Amino acid sequence: MRLRSHLFFQRAKEVIPGGVNSPVRACKAVKSDPIFFERGEGPYLIDVDGNRYLDYVASWGPLILGHAHPNVIAEVYFASKRGTSFGAPTWLEVEMAETIRKYIPSMEKVRLVNSGTEATMSALRLARAFTGRKRIIKFDGCYHGHGDSLLVKSGSGLATFGIPASPGVPEELTAHTLSLPFNDRSAVEEAFQKYGSEIACVILEPVPANMGVIPPKEGFLSFLREITQRYGALLIFDEVITGFRVGLGGAQELFGIKPDLTCLGKIIGGGLPVGAYGGRADIMNLVAPQGPVYQAGTLSGNPIAVSAGLATIRELAKPGTYEKLETLSNLLEMGIKDVLRDLGLPYKVTRFASMLTLFFTSKELVNFQDVLSCDTEKFALFWQGMLKRGIYLPPSQFEAWFVSLAHSEKDIEYTIKAIKETLEEIERNP
Repeated sequence: MRLRSHLFFQRAKEVIPGGVNSPVRACKAVKSDPIFFERGEGPYLIDVDGNRYLDYVASWGPLILGHAHPNVIAEVYFASKRGTSFGAPTWLEVEMAETIRKYIPSMEKVRLVNSGTEATMSALRLARAFTGRKRIIKFDGCYHGHGDSLLVKSGSGLATFGIPASPGVPEELTAHTLSLPFNDRSAVEEAFQKYGSEIACVILEPVPANMGVIPPKEGFLSFLREITQRYGALLIFDEVITGFRVGLGGAQELFGIKPDLTCLGKIIGGGLPVGAYGGRADIMNLVAPQGPVYQAGTLSGNPIAVSAGLATIRELAKPGTYEKLETLSNLLEMGIKDVLRDLGLPYKVTRFASMLTLFFTSKELVNFQDVLSCDTEKFALFWQGMLKRGIYLPPSQFEAWFVSLAHSEKDIEYTIKAIKETLEEIERNP
């Protein structure tokens, strides 16, 4: 029963648009009312009705250590005793910037902001200023926050110009955004042949996780590095999700690619609001007050958020951490694949490091158009069935599941068992 969640939702709808403060929380895609949570403990979430769930959302990625990790909570406590915000520099900001540069050397200089959206917006402004060009390339299905220039509808073929994906965004603000199919070299080559002297940058999630997990084809990222350098455009990696999630050096370390600019978020806040962008010093030197490109924020580098992020990164830097994550994530992936094989189901599982998605489609998945073939009605039934068995998954077919260090092998085994039972139940009652 979720009576109190229902009552809170009724109250919320009176004062909050749609009753939630971020759209996917509404759970409309899975035909459910949102669940209101009271607290988190390790791998678990507990709702306001006292129901306990194994959590694979992890606040959409940042809680890689699990909920309320004692070392993170301790640092937040001590930081809050010193004051919540100063609107002035603190030594913690310096330590965070140095820590980021240590593990992600391409970020020679770093500017802290308050969210991933702020980071990507700022990086685009900087890329346009540095190159003196207007056009940007993004990829269908890669989400970079809700900045106006990036809210462009996905399109087939070469691109879709100037079609905002949200009312309230003037066409003039998206007219220079070119959206291409992910993993499609020929589309990128065609775009550069046509607009090469006008393209300021290519921005992408190196491993997209906002259309579900879709790894890049072999050589695709190195191809983007080469073609941007050839045409004088910048390459921006949006590692808001993958940064410190797939490894200390992010996806760029794993693929051996050095982007010009990188955007971070999620884990560097340890569950608190924070973001960052950074890259080559000659580019970052254009940011005010050193240069003319303006960007500011009263809460940027907030000492509590930075303390939580530093505590998280210190835990991740301990020996064996990512090996443990890989073991748990591989166990989950292989278990799901075994279930699908045993039941004779054609669905696809994709995984990169500790991010995973079960896609309800038989199609090979290369880009967003492939993802759209998924049976979202069946996913909704699956989500509801897993919730009934005490497992909280992202309430959308087009999102990543996140494994945390708080999960145990026993948790993973229970999850696989629940997946099998849920899929059997769905197949019995088509």
